Amino acid sequence: MSSIFTKIINREIPSDIVYETNDIIVIKDINPQAKIHLLIIPKKHIETIDHLEETDKSLIADMFFVAKKVAFDLGVTWWYKLHFNVWKAWWQEVMHLHLHLLSNI
Repeated sequence: MSSIFTKIINREIPSDIVYETNDIIVIKDINPQAKIHLLIIPKKHIETIDHLEETDKSLIADMFFVAKKVAFDLGVTWWYKLHFNVWKAWWQEVMHLHLHLLSNI
């Protein structure tokens, strides 16, 4: 299944990329809900947390470590929020797993 995030990962559409590894891309949210609002996105397409497999454990851990690194790189060392949304009824607008990093620092 293709999503807007897949198109960003494949460079089919532009995005403001903040950080990238072989498995994860970090972009600025186009509709920020805080001064800093980033999306930490696995390059592997996973629809929601409910679609995670046992083999995804290290990928999910890497998402949190990338979030920490990016926050520190931006000087956000003491206050930020991380969250996942699951399913459209709970504000998951793109059906491709992503971790929000928000801060007003």
